[in-house]
Amino acid sequence: MNLCVRLLVGVVFLTQSAVAQTAQDDLRTAVDQLGDFDYTVRMEASRTLRRAGADAVLPVLLEAWQHHEDSYVQFRSIVLIYGLEEPRGHAVFEEALDSPNDRVRAAAYEYFEQVPSTTVVPKLLAALDTETSEFVRPYLVRALAANDDDPAVQGRLMQDIDRGQGYFRGAVIEALGDHGAVYAVDSLIPIIAEDGPLHDDALLALGKIGDPRTLAPLRRVQERAGSTLQPIVSAAACLLDLDCEDQLRYIVEVLRYGATTAADDGQELVRSASSALAALASAGRRAALDVLFEVGLSAGDSARGPIALALGTVALRNPELVRVSLVDAGQQFVPGDELLLLRDAFDMLDEDFGEERFYTLMRRDYWGAGIGSRAQAVAGAAIQILEF
Repeated sequence: MNLCVRLLVGVVFLTQSAVAQTAQDDLRTAVDQLGDFDYTVRMEASRTLRRAGADAVLPVLLEAWQHHEDSYVQFRSIVLIYGLEEPRGHAVFEEALDSPNDRVRAAAYEYFEQVPSTTVVPKLLAALDTETSEFVRPYLVRALAANDDDPAVQGRLMQDIDRGQGYFRGAVIEALGDHGAVYAVDSLIPIIAEDGPLHDDALLALGKIGDPRTLAPLRRVQERAGSTLQPIVSAAACLLDLDCEDQLRYIVEVLRYGATTAADDGQELVRSASSALAALASAGRRAALDVLFEVGLSAGDSARGPIALALGTVALRNPELVRVSLVDAGQQFVPGDELLLLRDAFDMLDEDFGEERFYTLMRRDYWGAGIGSRAQAVAGAAIQILEF
């Protein structure tokens, strides 16, 4: 190789190295901005990191979640690692179970709810004795409910149905329902006969589990339930395939009435009916989801909030059904108003990990759907309007 060629190769190498270093510096700057006080700055930083190649951004995010001085940046970094859908991320979340950062541990628990793994069960069980934060413990419980093949896990979850603060007990009951815990039925049935805040959770959980032992006690509850409880009872009955079409029709009527009436109980009826429809939609009943979108789009401010929250819950629990509903929302337009309603929900719920899961679904749709297809257009609109 002559001298000129060697010099040219050297210049190219140095130029490529400089460009690579500049790119890494830009990514580190974006990571620092994940904790900025300005929402727009934080959003754009997340966008920059999401759009960088995995090989370039993963080392930067790995460094940040472990060593960044801002605990919120640590949390946002590990959420973005999840969004990369990289096999290398699994080991990251195993390590994150030992993090001193509450938010990071919560993200790790959410990961192992979505990606069950028997290897982490002993660590999850041990965490039940130390994880007392109202913010973190519900995610741990959900992770255990998703990894409940071990009888020891079942036993601990059953104990927590009846002990601790009502908020924690409600989280256990909801998790058992969402993960179809048949072993919990006998412990949940007595709760639906009691007055109190847990009785809605228990009704919906039993409906989701779908055990026929629930039918007789459910009928007894239905006979004496007040107007604000009836939609929840009807949702449980529908989930148990008991006159589902009529039960759904009743819940929809309650929602429409509550959303338009000035009566004192209108707000309570909207909340109850919205929760009932969210439970049905999360379990795969598309008609329930479509009604939430339809009524939510035309609802006034007082009703829009509870309906948006219900929609957000469905998006976190069953994002695929929401995706299908958005794609089918009409053939000649992109569902912008529906996406704005969903954005309101995400803003209220503030569930970063669940939102990132929804984003990964939209991204897959955008790149996997046909060029110019409706599915690609909806995914692109969702990524922009939901500020991903």
